[in-house]
Amino acid sequence: MSGVRIRDAARSDLDGLSAIEDRSFASDRMARRGLRRLIGRPTARLRVAAERLRGGHVVIRGYHLVLLRKGSRVARLYSIAVDRPARRTGLGSRLLADAEKVASEAGRRQLRLEVRARNRAAIAFYERHGYSRIGRYRDYYADRSDALRYEKQLARSVGDNRGTQARG
Repeated sequence: MSGVRIRDAARSDLDGLSAIEDRSFASDRMARRGLRRLIGRPTARLRVAAERLRGGHVVIRGYHLVLLRKGSRVARLYSIAVDRPARRTGLGSRLLADAEKVASEAGRRQLRLEVRARNRAAIAFYERHGYSRIGRYRDYYADRSDALRYEKQLARSVGDNRGTQARG
């Protein structure tokens, strides 16, 4: 997947985003209208992994959505998905690293997420990438399954010197 570039989502990506959402999640899917509203919103960063094929056609291989609540030092990884043909290529790790960079550059110190308690593959993925379990939400998803909460401390972005000034 070396030809895949991660960039901000555009309205022209909606068909691909909706298709990945439908193929990736059995329930709790984001509707196309919701995805459209998130594009360009200052409190959300919807980013896609896009590949330009011969002939110029663009295929969306994955995406992530980071929510940035104003005044908070914590960002939330609301969703991340990689389409089946692009799985096990390292694209999920690239998307997660990009989500962490987005959050860090927005001045956030932690990135938090929820994952289905029975999704062992996703849990192992997040733990492999340095996420620590911080809690559990009971009956979190539409099917009443539990979610595990995870968090990672983020490296400070270059030029972020807030809180390092000495007081006189």
